[in-house]
Amino acid sequence: MNLVLIGYRGTGKSTVAELLATRLGWRAVSTDAQIVEKAQRAIPDIVAQHGWEHFRNLETEVCLALKDRDCLVIDTGGGLILRPDNVKALKPNGLVFWLTAEVSTISRRISDDTQRPALTSGKTFLEEIQEVLTERTPKYQAAADHIIATNDLSPEEIASHILTIASGHGIDRSF
Repeated sequence: MNLVLIGYRGTGKSTVAELLATRLGWRAVSTDAQIVEKAQRAIPDIVAQHGWEHFRNLETEVCLALKDRDCLVIDTGGGLILRPDNVKALKPNGLVFWLTAEVSTISRRISDDTQRPALTSGKTFLEEIQEVLTERTPKYQAAADHIIATNDLSPEEIASHILTIASGHGIDRSF
């Protein structure tokens, strides 16, 4: 069994994944980091040179490589849910947590992020976040087993909440 964290960037997935992995004695795996390692270049470079479709293909390869592994905390890229095959690969062996945050919180958290290229063109930063969230929300909802709003919680509180839920699914939280 794995814990899978989905959600838009800036919702706390990476930080919480590390905390969960430490508390459980599991390994934290970032699908984005796996893609960067596989492609031997940064995400903006992958997208600039090969386009989003190529990036999504690499993302699917990573999901398929992780699907049969156990005791992982998987921190996914925000768009992973755009391909149903990604969710199909990770969900059977994973408990999926959708981390959410308000647009203002996301904007504040990711305003200095230079590791992801724009997802839309001709939009302001806030307009892009709102548009992408509007598009992805039904997909996040469909994929999620549990939803956690992260706006007013510390990463430690989010991790504790996830562990409480996970213990009800047979994941040992004795840490």
